[in-house]
Amino acid sequence: MASPSKDNAASKALDSLKNHHRSIDVVRIFQELITGNRAALGEAITLIESTSEKHKKPATDLLSKSLTVSGRSIRIGITGVPGVGKSTFIDAFGTYLTSIGKKVAVLAIDPSSPISKGSILGDKTRMEKLSMDKDAFIRPSATSTTLGGVARKTRESIMLCEAAGYDIIIVETVGVGQSETAVHSMTDFFLLLMLAGAGDQLQGIKRGIMEMCDGMSITKADGDNRKKAEFAKSEYTSALHLFPEKTDGWMPKVNTCSALENNGIEETWKMIQDHYHWMVSRNIFEQRRHEQDFEWMNETLKELVLDQFFQRPEKMKKLLDLKEQLLKRQITPFQAAEIILKA
Repeated sequence: MASPSKDNAASKALDSLKNHHRSIDVVRIFQELITGNRAALGEAITLIESTSEKHKKPATDLLSKSLTVSGRSIRIGITGVPGVGKSTFIDAFGTYLTSIGKKVAVLAIDPSSPISKGSILGDKTRMEKLSMDKDAFIRPSATSTTLGGVARKTRESIMLCEAAGYDIIIVETVGVGQSETAVHSMTDFFLLLMLAGAGDQLQGIKRGIMEMCDGMSITKADGDNRKKAEFAKSEYTSALHLFPEKTDGWMPKVNTCSALENNGIEETWKMIQDHYHWMVSRNIFEQRRHEQDFEWMNETLKELVLDQFFQRPEKMKKLLDLKEQLLKRQITPFQAAEIILKA
């Protein structure tokens, strides 16, 4: 399949949404979506990402329909520091999965500039093999103003990808700040990618991230770096045993891999499968999915409250008045927030 047709799918979807003279046919989008039509999936995600007031109801209707056919996938969160090779790893990993009969969707999150509000959305170009695969779907999305390094509608996009029949949903984080916590709360397996020979291994990463991960892969374990990767694997395996036991009883595994030489990719998939069977056999998998839904509700509630607040002119006027008082140091930020809440 030629990649230009894939690239055109999102732009066509956006063009159709911008057309004021045509109503959005939710039934048609849904019917095409559940057949695995990638253009329909792109159109559906564009619809739910839209901030236009007129798109809210059709987006909600589409998600309600999709709920009945979603949930049957393994959701994998992948994180790691910039330069660890996340996109290269996902390209090799996703290609392996499609070779064994899986349908793979990748939601690649790009950070937005706080100044220009723009983002590069270049992950698709870095996943050359996977972007040409007929059994793969790659959707780059910008974080926009969302905190935590994930796109605002990532959870909804996961649901739509599942409705379209994708077995494996991969969420790639930007690897900064709160993104690990956010992605951990919406996935079933959280994979941490690490580099070997990049300084003090155990000081180079926050303890909290290591405690969250379900598995760890030391990337770029090829050539002269292979021995360093094996040493790092031993270090991290020992370190993980020092942490308190995870609430589900799972002990995170560590392996080495090379996307360049295609080594360790199959072992990473086996690690994820072992974790999945562990969770299912102990009735933890469904419980984790319920927790994901509850977290989704909380995040949606916060979004709706903020949206409603900033859409009311009288509230915005009050906000500007309080801003003046803050600048003159007449009140504290905490007091300002309390006044807004009481209003």
